[in-house]
Amino acid sequence: MCALTSGSLLVLASCGWGARSDGRGERLPAAPLGVTAAAGSATSVHVMWNRASEDPEVIRYEVYRGTTKVKEVPGAEHMADITRLKPSTTYVFTVRARNAAGDPGPPSKQVRATTPAAVAADERAPSRPGRPHGKAVGSRAAQLSWEKSTDERGVTSYDIYQGASKIHSVGGGQTAAVVTGLRPGTAYSFTVRARDAADNVSPASDTVRLTTTPGSDDGRHTAPTGFRATTHRADGAYYIDLSWVAPEVDGLIMEYQIHLDGRPVTSLVWGGTPPHGTSTYSFYIGRDAGIAHRVRIRAKLPDGTWGGFSAERTVTTGDQR
Repeated sequence: MCALTSGSLLVLASCGWGARSDGRGERLPAAPLGVTAAAGSATSVHVMWNRASEDPEVIRYEVYRGTTKVKEVPGAEHMADITRLKPSTTYVFTVRARNAAGDPGPPSKQVRATTPAAVAADERAPSRPGRPHGKAVGSRAAQLSWEKSTDERGVTSYDIYQGASKIHSVGGGQTAAVVTGLRPGTAYSFTVRARDAADNVSPASDTVRLTTTPGSDDGRHTAPTGFRATTHRADGAYYIDLSWVAPEVDGLIMEYQIHLDGRPVTSLVWGGTPPHGTSTYSFYIGRDAGIAHRVRIRAKLPDGTWGGFSAERTVTTGDQR
């Protein structure tokens, strides 16, 4: 892939370059994208990242605190809790993937998290999260929400469990999450627990039971929304201007693919944290007026799969409406 940088946005187009490999010809994984870190308590931080592409296969991820490896998880997982940290301390984390031969890819971008101050003699757990609700979003995702817990010194985070396994955490100010990477036609049982700065954990909420739809859904729930396309002319050439809102998913959307007239033409990768709300992008289309084009966009989801396509828009060069 060829990469052109514009601010924090990388524009990728096929340039015929070979994939990066080790000396034995094994393909190396790319640096994990969408890495985030958030304090779970005064002594722990929750690190998450987007799953890498399946080519090459990732056998494990490694989490580093500074230059020290502090955690390994299997390639099927994309989160880790880093414990035994110091209160009121800022830490820097990176993540890297290893292929089937055990060769490491490059590290991710650095992310920082600051643990809150320790709370002396706090042995009272937060109240259990109330009135949890959930619904399947197609065949591979679920939306969850709950009422906030109370705690005399404040809730630091909420932990989401599927059965007995913790699968996600969100900050104490959030009362909703979107869980992706689920299997089609599968029954799930979710609960939520609140955690305070002293690492006291609440009782589990009531259970939310739901079943994802069978087979592969059409992706409508994972498509960018509010998609718009217009054209403008500059320096004797025409450009297509796009705007859209990212789908709600469990993680960050770091990459998009633009299809023009039924074919993929450009991929966009955010080099930094993607923008909140509406994203915009403009690209060159040619110098002739009166040419109609069909355009649509889709996102690469945090689980490494492509989401559904946005609505398709038709634009004509020279038409300024």
